[in-house]
Amino acid sequence: MGTDFGDRPAFFVAGAVWGTNPVEKHILVVEDDPDVRAVVQHSLTRGGFRVTALSGGAKVLAALAAGGVDLAVVDIGLPDTDGLALTRQIRESHGIGVIILSGRGDTTDRIVGLEVGADDYLAKPFEPRELVARVRSVLRRIEERAAKAPAEARQPTYKFNGWTLDCAAMSLADAEAVAVQLTTGEFKLLEALVSRANRVLQRDQLLDLISSNDAPAFDRSIDVRVGRLRRKLGDDSKNPQLIKTVRNGGYIFVGKVDRL
Repeated sequence: MGTDFGDRPAFFVAGAVWGTNPVEKHILVVEDDPDVRAVVQHSLTRGGFRVTALSGGAKVLAALAAGGVDLAVVDIGLPDTDGLALTRQIRESHGIGVIILSGRGDTTDRIVGLEVGADDYLAKPFEPRELVARVRSVLRRIEERAAKAPAEARQPTYKFNGWTLDCAAMSLADAEAVAVQLTTGEFKLLEALVSRANRVLQRDQLLDLISSNDAPAFDRSIDVRVGRLRRKLGDDSKNPQLIKTVRNGGYIFVGKVDRL
């Protein structure tokens, strides 16, 4: 059940046990609504986190520059800042975890939020315990990725149909070495398809392969990204030569791929 932000939140119960973290993590909360901000701050504090709460985006970059922030919870409906642009900047410039907290809860908004680099997306109204659980989950995944990083330092480069996909640089270039901009989601999807060329991949398989979070996944997000990839690769959607649709199946990459 979601929290009614107009009344006293239901989770303010004497003696409630929220659990603690063995190492205190610092969470930055960016939320303009004072009632929601108070709920989020109280929830995370009860969950064992150190919390810095801001009412807008103006001071976010300064707070991050000071260091020590492990994850940001960002409302994308901020009055003074484009929340999506802020989310992208936080991820690209600081590399910390980001959870979007928003009143925009439809599928398209969730897809866009994840596309710009958020690790998770939670719609309002929300259950405070779920927010705490999602924060812990994202922090856990960040730690797991960091532990695996040395073993995965050597990333391959793939060549196909004049294209070069550099997994270490997360870049795609055409035959003239001109870079083509891909979102993180588009890159992950193309890497999943190219590295498993000539294999039919179901939508749920692709969702598992490209997802770095435990947020709700959507089949439509795969279709949207495939459409964008086809356009960027010049692959005719009516008669694709690289990414083919398999009826009642999923997708298959049929181009000849060389791994370097």
